[in-house]
Amino acid sequence: MPFATASTRALSRLASFSLRTNASFKLSRSPCSRLLVHTAGHEALVIATARSGYAFRRKCAGESWNNVFKRWATSTTLHSTASDPAEMEAMQCLEQGTQKLEEGDIQGAKELYNRSVEIKRNASSLFNLGVTHYHLKEFDNAIAAWKESIALQPASADAHTNLASAYIISPVARPDLALHHLHIAASLSPEDPEIAFNLAAVLEATGQLEEALKQYKLAKEYGVERAAMHIRNVSAKILGKTIQIAENTDSTDSTDSSAKKSDS
Repeated sequence: MPFATASTRALSRLASFSLRTNASFKLSRSPCSRLLVHTAGHEALVIATARSGYAFRRKCAGESWNNVFKRWATSTTLHSTASDPAEMEAMQCLEQGTQKLEEGDIQGAKELYNRSVEIKRNASSLFNLGVTHYHLKEFDNAIAAWKESIALQPASADAHTNLASAYIISPVARPDLALHHLHIAASLSPEDPEIAFNLAAVLEATGQLEEALKQYKLAKEYGVERAAMHIRNVSAKILGKTIQIAENTDSTDSTDSSAKKSDS
């Protein structure tokens, strides 16, 4: 079955992508890009970083790691109880991992999230484990962690969004799978402006311009100001494509007409 493809250049020029993580409070929107984290059904906006050459969420120039990683998952999940010692120990490791992230220690956070998962697998620990793998450029591991997190919590729009980002930024990009998970994320959170914007960016990169334009317009409607520029750019691409098709049609008609005259 054929799937959406895109050139490496097109994917590397994606305008924006949200990486999300588990946390228990909201932060005001930063002028930089955002990273979101989940633990107990709450959200927090956090600055994220990504590989050079990609326009995914990244740390601002000159910004310290301590400012990048803050307000990650710190509370137990809604299902934890004092009668389940294993789950309490897993949540303790989750909170300790969060502390490591606040200190800018991604490797230390990963080890603690791994420990949490080993004690008792839960969607929150797997989610944040995927985030650490992503930032350490361990994309296959990030994909595996987020897929398992989704298996445990299928209705997580954030996990689907992160999984899409990993499929795009991996050395062997899979825009078809990114689109699949972004469509799911959009169905789960239809008024999320960043999901709409990210979906538009991948659609544009894969040449699906009309659908990309629809999503950019939704993103703009929901408050993403930078979508306006992309609406203009995609509209121009669609117009250029229409003109080219018309010119090719005229050229073909002219050639056919000349051929008929020659035959007569």
